[in-house]
Amino acid sequence: MRLEYTGPMPECIGFLLLPRFSMMAFFSAVEPLRIANQISGEALFDWQMISEDGKPVKASNGMSLLADKAIDAVHDLPSLAVCSGFDPEAYLSRPLMRWLHRLDAAGCALGGLDTGCFLLAAADLLKGERVTLHWESLPSFQERFPEVKTSDELFELGPRRFSCAGGAAAMDMALDVIARRHGTQLAIDVSEQLVHERIRTRRDQQRMTLARRLGTHRRRLVEAVDVMERHIESPLSLAEVAQRSGISLRHLQRLFDSELKQSPRSWYVGLRLERARYLLKETDLDVLSVGLACGFSSSSSFSRAFRTHYDVSPRQMRKAQNQPLTPPP
Repeated sequence: MRLEYTGPMPECIGFLLLPRFSMMAFFSAVEPLRIANQISGEALFDWQMISEDGKPVKASNGMSLLADKAIDAVHDLPSLAVCSGFDPEAYLSRPLMRWLHRLDAAGCALGGLDTGCFLLAAADLLKGERVTLHWESLPSFQERFPEVKTSDELFELGPRRFSCAGGAAAMDMALDVIARRHGTQLAIDVSEQLVHERIRTRRDQQRMTLARRLGTHRRRLVEAVDVMERHIESPLSLAEVAQRSGISLRHLQRLFDSELKQSPRSWYVGLRLERARYLLKETDLDVLSVGLACGFSSSSSFSRAFRTHYDVSPRQMRKAQNQPLTPPP
């Protein structure tokens, strides 16, 4: 899904399916293309499902999709979207890396749906690029690849790279591509067929507004929580949080007690520990590195706080995450 396309019709887009890929993101990207063909009465888009070995691939929801081709049978594509979900780097083999580099050298636009940019970055294919990922995956991506520019936009479209936050954001990216190629009216018609209320722009927020997530419109409280969320790795003192929110420390404490039924200190620590839980689940950072990334000065202080909050140590949680699922009897 490159920014511009002037090649032959239909425009072909490859979808590289990795094990445990997001089915939601994949279908959200493909269905608008199918409906655009149907409404226009023309073959505007074509797509290929690709796996490393040409065999079916199981998505994160347990469903499997047939692949049209194996990577060694694909030599020329205008665009390729890497579709992944959990732990994408685990599936980056040497043959797959060589194939991605060959496509890039041939002029293929490479992109990622959901966590697909983890694999592209690990393959050293995102230098100088700006990408977006699902909001929950952004912190771990930034820890893993600090040299790659990131955004929290719904999607990013460039001349040679593209990315989206996954889920319904893939639909918005596909609708944007349809509008650019074939006109706004066709994109609107496709959106209405999908019962998609409106076509969101790339700058629309991935998440609900902070006020809606907190269930309050107390502006100073929202500002204080926003300050906390932006200072996870290097936590501020509560006095600094209050100052940056334009209120006194006492007022800050009263707002948290009345609106969120927690002290500001407890809320802030909870934010940092929730980030740590995600990094333990989705990255291979060691426990000390996770603790430091979440503002704890030592492994012991991190482990104590984590155990108090989750009633399990960081190492125990990671071990449980890595346990294979027991099949039902």
